[in-house]
Amino acid sequence: MGKKFKPATLCVQAGWQPQKGEPRVLPIYQSTTFKYDNSEQMARLFDLEDSGFFYTRLQNPTNEAVASKIAQLEGGVAAMLTSSGQAANFYAVFNICQAGDHFIACNTIYGGTYNLFGVTMKKLGIECTFVDPEWDEAQIEAAFRPNTKCFFGETISNPGGHVFDIERFANMAHKHGVPLIVDNTFATPINCRPFEWGADIVTHSTTKYMDGHAVCVGGAIVDSGNFDWNAHAEKFPGLCEPDESYHGLTYAKAFGKMAYITKATAQLMRDLGSIQSPQNAFLLNLGLETLHLRMPQHCKNAQAVAEFLEKDERVAWVNYCGLPGNKYYELGQKYLPNGSCGVIAFGLKGTKEEAIKFMDSLKMIAIVTHVADARTCVLHPASHTHRQLTDEQLREAGIAPDLIRLSVGIENADDIIDDIKQALDVTVQH
Repeated sequence: MGKKFKPATLCVQAGWQPQKGEPRVLPIYQSTTFKYDNSEQMARLFDLEDSGFFYTRLQNPTNEAVASKIAQLEGGVAAMLTSSGQAANFYAVFNICQAGDHFIACNTIYGGTYNLFGVTMKKLGIECTFVDPEWDEAQIEAAFRPNTKCFFGETISNPGGHVFDIERFANMAHKHGVPLIVDNTFATPINCRPFEWGADIVTHSTTKYMDGHAVCVGGAIVDSGNFDWNAHAEKFPGLCEPDESYHGLTYAKAFGKMAYITKATAQLMRDLGSIQSPQNAFLLNLGLETLHLRMPQHCKNAQAVAEFLEKDERVAWVNYCGLPGNKYYELGQKYLPNGSCGVIAFGLKGTKEEAIKFMDSLKMIAIVTHVADARTCVLHPASHTHRQLTDEQLREAGIAPDLIRLSVGIENADDIIDDIKQALDVTVQH
């Protein structure tokens, strides 16, 4: 866009730049395919010699505009939309890993991602070692191997609310010649830009705050363009050696800082096809236009709710990094000085059954398998989103059996607190 605009302006203006007579609002290019004047033009597209649109499974103008907006918000060089956040995390790792490779991830990450990395990718011959981000340097260093290809963490973990020490792990990953991948879903680039702290690749479940209205599933991968693949060419043959499926083209040589996203698009999206639909990209863009307005309200409301919960004697514990004295408060001040997100983890004094009764007693706040949208919602991860994990895996991920995940929306904070209070009144005795 020329001038370097602030995030609020990028939310509204970035990505779609109409020319004379073109629609002011980003159109939905609801077409699978695109016309060219001659065969040579199409051939050059298929050989990656020209950029352009020829089939929506690889690229589409609507998707391209939204991906560009997200890349600009994160301060990256390029981005790719995917059909879901799970697809984004899979592609982000699989783009640089193959059978026989290894990578490291924090054990506090979202249960679906934990299962993807620890079970499904293992079937593909790619092994993941999970580490506790609070381990000391020596313990984490011991997880690195000669065939380790990346390190993965979440800015704010789902559902536990742990804050990731991005700078620490970026330095550690770079010491071993591998990139740091950070899932920035909960913080969004409004509250944290991991590239500024040394991360190399960022992923998002755009289903969450970026959409903000719970209307469309989607994901995104953003590349900073900062990791030097050629400096570690032996580790990354997929980027630094010829790709025979494109007549021997070498991505790092041909595309420079755009190599990672170009490979992910031209190879993984070509073969696996988890594209975000243009309709969903259009809806996502509408959400992005108000992201800078919604995130402060989520954080303001969550802070008020967290303070209420912390003072209520029926509540056993609260984890929200905005609370002074919280174990993640200092990291939150470093990486998230303007606020973190609307998600609070807490537990009640009492039994698991009482926690479930509490949720069932809520009137405005809904029990849903979702998080991070405009409406306040709640669930019990051990019973719902993380029920595929064993008790041992739950403990390793920092998910207590009594953990309730409360996603605070943008309603009036007093109304949210009143609903929680009345549910506590009928559930937990003083």
